[in-house]
Amino acid sequence: QVQLVESGGGLVQAGGSLRLSCAASVSIFSINTMGWYRRAPGKQRELVATITSRGTATYADSVKGRFTISRDNARDNVKNTVYLQMNTLNAEDTDVYYCNVERSTPWGKRNDWGQGTQVTVSS
Repeated sequence: QVQLVESGGGLVQAGGSLRLSCAASVSIFSINTMGWYRRAPGKQRELVATITSRGTATYADSVKGRFTISRDNARDNVKNTVYLQMNTLNAEDTDVYYCNVERSTPWGKRNDWGQGTQVTVSS
């Protein structure tokens, strides 16, 4: 069982910044990508940003230039952390943000999700 612990959401004014963190208790050797998705009530979940084990980042067009994803690989190769630095936030960024880890297992690829953290941007 993979445990993902998210933190850093909250309320911020438009133009402000927040930093999300997600600590994943999983072997780094099995991780393909770590990332963030978001979903507002009644909407489909959408990719925000992902980062591969080699550090290659992918962003949604709506957040390019404003958000930065990074990761900290654990020295013990077990507890790995992914961050999402969000700058110049606007009301459209209001959403529940979910941490994601895609990993390889003997039974194929598996996706694990965090519990979600609310980000609210006031205009």
